[in-house]
Amino acid sequence: MKKSQPSCFVFILVLTLCLFLSRGALSLNLDDTPTSEDFISCLQSNSNNGTSISQLVYTPLNSSFRSIWEARVNNLRFIKPSTPRPSVIVTPVDESQIQTVLFCTKKHGYEIKIRSGGHDYEGLSSTAAVPFVILDLVNMKSIDVDVGNRTAWVQGGALLGELYYSISQKTHTLYFPAGLCPTVGVGGYVSGGGYGNLIRKYGTAADNVLDARFMDVNGNILDRKSMGEDLFWALRGGGASSFGIVLAWKLQLVPVPEIVTVFRVNITLEENATDILYKYQYVAPRINPDLLLRVQIFSENIGNTSKKSVRMWFEGLYLGKIDALLPLLDENFPELKVRREICEEMTMVQSSLVLGDQGFTSSTPIEVLVNQSAIVRREWNYKHKSEYVRTPIPKSGLRRIWRKMFENDRSEILIMYPFGGKMEEYSDTATPYPHRAGVLYQLLHGVNFADQTSDTTPVSLRRVDWLRSFEKFIEPYVSKNPREAYLNFNDLDLGVGSDSYEEASVWGERYWKRDNFKKLIRIKVEVDPENFFRHLQSIPVF
Repeated sequence: MKKSQPSCFVFILVLTLCLFLSRGALSLNLDDTPTSEDFISCLQSNSNNGTSISQLVYTPLNSSFRSIWEARVNNLRFIKPSTPRPSVIVTPVDESQIQTVLFCTKKHGYEIKIRSGGHDYEGLSSTAAVPFVILDLVNMKSIDVDVGNRTAWVQGGALLGELYYSISQKTHTLYFPAGLCPTVGVGGYVSGGGYGNLIRKYGTAADNVLDARFMDVNGNILDRKSMGEDLFWALRGGGASSFGIVLAWKLQLVPVPEIVTVFRVNITLEENATDILYKYQYVAPRINPDLLLRVQIFSENIGNTSKKSVRMWFEGLYLGKIDALLPLLDENFPELKVRREICEEMTMVQSSLVLGDQGFTSSTPIEVLVNQSAIVRREWNYKHKSEYVRTPIPKSGLRRIWRKMFENDRSEILIMYPFGGKMEEYSDTATPYPHRAGVLYQLLHGVNFADQTSDTTPVSLRRVDWLRSFEKFIEPYVSKNPREAYLNFNDLDLGVGSDSYEEASVWGERYWKRDNFKKLIRIKVEVDPENFFRHLQSIPVF
């Protein structure tokens, strides 16, 4: 019994120490919990004009907080009561204020979310599971177009529509090769690679970046020369928010005709759509790069019956006039039956209106591109996934896809976006965006919840289940080793783990392929070794 007394004493001593240390750790954690009051005090005390910056700060106590937060949450499935919201939103008007926000965010232990257009498919710039601050670049949107040098300096908060409008105010023979949706932010769009209607002629948006103003984790402002070519490479397709804050891009503007041609062809299965789409896979990536022809595909009921069919919208943009377009199509794709009466000539900026999925026409005033209240968001409630197709899908495979679509409730859409042309000239490592030579088209497939109150209703959940089953179903028809995906169409279903390369490669190699992903990791370690700039699929640090 006497031998057990020291053991008991040691046990009690250890237990007491554990309780003491546990209480101390708890106290430390409570003391370290960030508060918006401390953060705002930090902003005011470190700003040249504390009053001015306080007018650009919003917390849940502000009556306008919700509207500021929701204004650029462009996927409506992330606007619901259960969505984690920021502790603070800051809308700076100059670079020094961004430096202050960066300093105070680090000091008080918040995560930082950098928001440009707010179009990321998984809401990564607008929500997080930990206390976070949104650095909203909504006030950082100046655009300086230099027609003589064919360049434009564009701040990170500018939107594509604003860029197109600014260019059109000075010239109709220059443009920037970017996307269709006018509310997409230039900052995030370019940093993810960026493809659009000029991709077959001029490559991706990232391929047409000349310089950048960039703020690193220490608040240093760098340009291409001072940051070095490795970091400049990473920012153009590797997701700039993994490395720091892009303040502005210097873009190369590309020549376009003063008049371009837009057309649409509407075809159903009963009108031989399967055979036409099969040939499309051979024609669209190989035809003259002045022509881009995308296809939107969805199921529908035939009349008032329960019998289903598939409808396809072929939408074309030709860099030239109708008289040159028609012979080109007659020679290469007569099955499409494009006639003069369905073609319309217009300026390039008008084509961005007409093809932008907003129902605008060539007679819509182009000022709508800078009028956010004119842009309808009711359909932007969706879950999408992306693929790349390198081998034409056989007719039997297309018919199987139609049958799979018929299993859903007509909430799905497939979009084929052809590559080829200029994209064949780039190596996979020219920028982090690797989906280049050999890609016939990008395939987007998704479902929407526009008729549902949220993405968690029983109907919505069935649609998501169908989408995931469709992703598995089309595996034989899409790229392999790796199966490729587009960073700007981020998809958390691909995985979020990043504790090891093996874990992170599951999603990282789909976005960037192995060589690019490993290079991005090396650059991340150099510029942000503590992994301050992070989200669920950011470049990891091991």
